[in-house]
Amino acid sequence: MNGDEACCEGALAAGCRFFAGYPITPATEIAESMSRRLPQLGGIFIQMEDEIASMAAILGASWGGVKSMTSTSGPGFSLMMENIGLGICTETPCVVCNVQRGGPSTGLPTLVGQGDVMQARWGAHGHYEIIALCPSSPQEMFDMTIRAFNLSEYYRLPVLIMADEVVGHMNERVIIPREDEIEIVNRRKPSVSREDYQPYEADDDGIAPMANCGDGYRIHITGLTHDERGYPAMNAEGQEKMVARLVYKIRNNRENIIRTKNFHLDDADVVVVSYGISARSSMQAVRHARNEGMKAGLIKLETLWPFPEELIRSVAPQVKAMIMAEINGGQMALELERCAAGACSVSLVSNFGGAIIHPGLIYNAIVRAVKGKI
Repeated sequence: MNGDEACCEGALAAGCRFFAGYPITPATEIAESMSRRLPQLGGIFIQMEDEIASMAAILGASWGGVKSMTSTSGPGFSLMMENIGLGICTETPCVVCNVQRGGPSTGLPTLVGQGDVMQARWGAHGHYEIIALCPSSPQEMFDMTIRAFNLSEYYRLPVLIMADEVVGHMNERVIIPREDEIEIVNRRKPSVSREDYQPYEADDDGIAPMANCGDGYRIHITGLTHDERGYPAMNAEGQEKMVARLVYKIRNNRENIIRTKNFHLDDADVVVVSYGISARSSMQAVRHARNEGMKAGLIKLETLWPFPEELIRSVAPQVKAMIMAEINGGQMALELERCAAGACSVSLVSNFGGAIIHPGLIYNAIVRAVKGKI
């Protein structure tokens, strides 16, 4: 199946039973698959009037107790940003899959891009933390969609899947495990009486149990800065308390959230860092370099946000150079440079969208780095 279809199947395996969305290339196949599959499982599919409404609908469905998701691409992702911020502030579990294409504006609807990764981190206003995963194959679309739901349910926030057009449209074998082999996480439920429940009173780990609307608990949901009751707390003290908890429930659990796949780091002189479809080009380049006797390694980012800062800081002093390969003008390359902190040289191999990065370009960058020319 293709990556978009695998995303649908992963969502259903995770327990998703509500999808609201608006057709947009190259994510439309997710919605089309959901429109066929959800009714078979007693779920609900709604085509909304736009992406603003789509994001609002999945937040409402989540508060109704249903695992929910939407899918989109660049222009729709931009429209969703205000309500993604609402989901962060109200701590609403849900999943958004952005199958990236070339931009800005309408850009390249049918061709690949990876230019939304900084928007994923900082697109909504205010200060917050986000979780964003990045698949590089249809199999990872399936697996990471399940993980995205698990993370959203546990940490109570919208989780982003930052796919790309090639991964979304490529057809590969996808192994779907037996139902009893799939790890499923559901949101933490209140352990106190209905009278004592406060919807934003967190446990020791910073995560608040979540009662569903209609369960009989008193619930007040607002995008305003609020206290444990959900009532507006319109002062600096209320802002400090609320935002700090939203931030640190993610920061304090970075080790449990961040995942990378690392290849040949033990002896590497040059390390390529990449994600999505670009990581596959990077792997080919690293293999070629190894075959030619060069000590090249690869860090494949499966979690874009939080960024694996600790790993980069530990690797950078041990190598001559790090190379970021990505389909944009150099977005995650800035994070790589920040985290390397001058311990090694950092360079970029990229294009502005429309085509994958040829492995030969990455290989040539490895050769230059080995020779000390970057």
